[in-house]
Amino acid sequence: MKLNSLFVLLFSIFLSSCGDYQKVLKSNDPSFKLLKAKEYFELEQYNKALPIFDELMSSYRGTTKAQDVYKYYALTLYGQKDYILSGYHMKRFSNTFPNNEFSEEAAYLAAYCFYLEAPSSSLDPAYIYKAIDELQLFINSFPQSSHSMECNSLIDDLRERLEKKYFDIAKGYFHRENYSSAVTSFNVMLGEYPDTKYREEALVLRFKSAYNLASNSVVTLQKDRYKEAYISYLELQDAFPESEFLKELEPKFRYAKSNSEEDILN
Repeated sequence: MKLNSLFVLLFSIFLSSCGDYQKVLKSNDPSFKLLKAKEYFELEQYNKALPIFDELMSSYRGTTKAQDVYKYYALTLYGQKDYILSGYHMKRFSNTFPNNEFSEEAAYLAAYCFYLEAPSSSLDPAYIYKAIDELQLFINSFPQSSHSMECNSLIDDLRERLEKKYFDIAKGYFHRENYSSAVTSFNVMLGEYPDTKYREEALVLRFKSAYNLASNSVVTLQKDRYKEAYISYLELQDAFPESEFLKELEPKFRYAKSNSEEDILN
């Protein structure tokens, strides 16, 4: 009996709440609607607040309250985790109203939305590059901002994702025995990220890729390709003289050396 009574009470509250919301939607008083939309926003009832703010942007266009309504509209989208649309409107707000006190925060949130939408290292990196550009743009535009340090950290995180992506691509070529593409990819990755934490493993795999490429090549191409393997080993040795992989790879290194062009041997 008590459970039934509680259910009836909750259902009645629900119906009352729905009725109140419908009254807000049907109201012809923009001030009342704005007040209620802000209340819904503060209660994190973004699904209720958004359509009201959307309507009010037309109602208040050209008035002193237009900027305030637009700010809440963009923030409501952010609250709904619609980061692509929120980022667009945050950036538009900042560019349109540069003197508004919310302009800097809007610019930061726009950049942060791009960061939140940036994929992991295993997916298309285009949005990662876009997020880096937007974060750097914010730093350049607001160099004294309290968000600058955080933005630099976010950029570092995004660059690490790119670094890992390029490493995984090169390693994938190696494991699929596409040694020519692996050598090229490791060269690009090491050139782009010379201080990468994957440097030792990348140098090892580049040497193995170059050696296997040479071994599987026609005779006329082998000398040049063994020469590349030979140089790859020397770069590994120079960068990591204590590497545990040097001893393991030494027999292949000596074979590559003996089959390289004479100008390398002397």
